[in-house]
Amino acid sequence: MSLFTGTVGYYRQYRPGIPEEVAAVLDQAAPKSSPRRLLDVGTGTGLVAEALLDRFDDIIAIDNDAEMLAAAESALRPALPDGTALAFVESTAEDFTPPTGWLADLVTICRAFHWLDQATVLSLLDDQVAPDGAVAIFGDNSFWAADSPWKQSVRAVVQEFLGEERRAGSSTFKHHNRPYSEIMEESPFNQVEEVRVPVQRTWTTEGILGYLYSTSFAAPHLFGDRLAEFETAVRAALAEHSSDDTFLEDNEFLIRIGRRSKT
Repeated sequence: MSLFTGTVGYYRQYRPGIPEEVAAVLDQAAPKSSPRRLLDVGTGTGLVAEALLDRFDDIIAIDNDAEMLAAAESALRPALPDGTALAFVESTAEDFTPPTGWLADLVTICRAFHWLDQATVLSLLDDQVAPDGAVAIFGDNSFWAADSPWKQSVRAVVQEFLGEERRAGSSTFKHHNRPYSEIMEESPFNQVEEVRVPVQRTWTTEGILGYLYSTSFAAPHLFGDRLAEFETAVRAALAEHSSDDTFLEDNEFLIRIGRRSKT
């Protein structure tokens, strides 16, 4: 069973997309070549590729979840600009091999680097990225970070139902605390630039529940026959923080852009 089994519909509808300000940073990170090629690793339902559709004319998006890829295909194919090539490939980052001679000008890894064999993937990308290309690893904070009172209440409800440790499907989430920039500095893409893009969002209770159900730590199947009970508890917890079902979020995207050393 995939870590994201049963989440795809929620993922496409409720996961926040990539802001224009983030897309602009990614655009500036890649050389202006022709054809301009993008490799999106861990594409999920295609949110990054969607934000960059009109900035690249040859895009490969990979993921190891067939349902996610099908959702991405359905959403992006109708919006594809004329002359833009778009391919979805079911593969892990560790097993992916691009077409012969195909080199990415930009590799994007959004909200997915923690699932990868990080050093191995960065090493493999050395053969998949153009000489002046870049690798961008980025993401915003998940609700598990609980950096506001209403998020803390939501996380407490999740922990009440599923345990104190963050879930990752049927197991718990295990992750090192090393900064991604440090890992990148030990890779071929060792010239690392960090860019922070603040983002503000407004949520409703339905949006918050939808987001939770898009995650590996609160996927619907994890609650079994207690799903309705969980929803009731989340609604009650959120009602303590808002009288008009409005929840403000201050977040940010931290973008790490790695390039090779110039020799």
